[in-house]
Amino acid sequence: MENNINMVMKELEKLGKEEIKRIYIKHGAREPLYGVTTGNLKPIAKKLKRNYELSLKLYETGNYDAMYLAGMIADPERMTKADFEKWIQEAYCYGIADYVVSVTLAESPIAQKIADKWIGSDKELYASAGWSCYCWLLGYQDDNQFEKEKLYNYLMEIEKNIHSSPNRVRYAMNNFIITVGISYKPLHEEAIEVAKKIGKVFVDMGDTSCKTPIATEAIQKAIEKQRIGFKRKNVRC
Repeated sequence: MENNINMVMKELEKLGKEEIKRIYIKHGAREPLYGVTTGNLKPIAKKLKRNYELSLKLYETGNYDAMYLAGMIADPERMTKADFEKWIQEAYCYGIADYVVSVTLAESPIAQKIADKWIGSDKELYASAGWSCYCWLLGYQDDNQFEKEKLYNYLMEIEKNIHSSPNRVRYAMNNFIITVGISYKPLHEEAIEVAKKIGKVFVDMGDTSCKTPIATEAIQKAIEKQRIGFKRKNVRC
């Protein structure tokens, strides 16, 4: 196992690029990291396949690229509540919380239970990951896998609290409205109403070119493209 870790880390180091590293740092990543593109991680993940033990070891390194790869090769069905709690605790930026931890959680049978807990947290990245997990879930699972009343209550909570919530939580909440409006038909109209009421959501994106989507516009575009009810085949790449 240790040799396996060392081999993977050496491969990541070889693939690292300074310009990619600088981009990742602008998005909240910190040392240690090599700056490996997602495109270069995919062949490694394909070669390693699902590997529960290795994914935990990679995540433990604290290296941004290794943590990202850990999510790509994780076995969500084997991961326990304690595993996910450890991962979110060690997720120090939204790139890890929303695109590694929440994505991996979305393929776990205990996803909603854990996401519900995180949504209620006063820790920014916990709550952000909880809302983000639902976004991945809603765009992936059949509508009958969700409690309509619970999702409606979440919409009402967002309508009331989004503008006063922490930065990344605002972003994830806004995405939740969009995802419900596009991928969860039972609350399509309700999501549109909430989107209209909240209007434009301000999120500080730091020194990046990223923009926060306007929920009404995003849902309208999906309507025009006849993508309401869209579901993806897989959550992870």
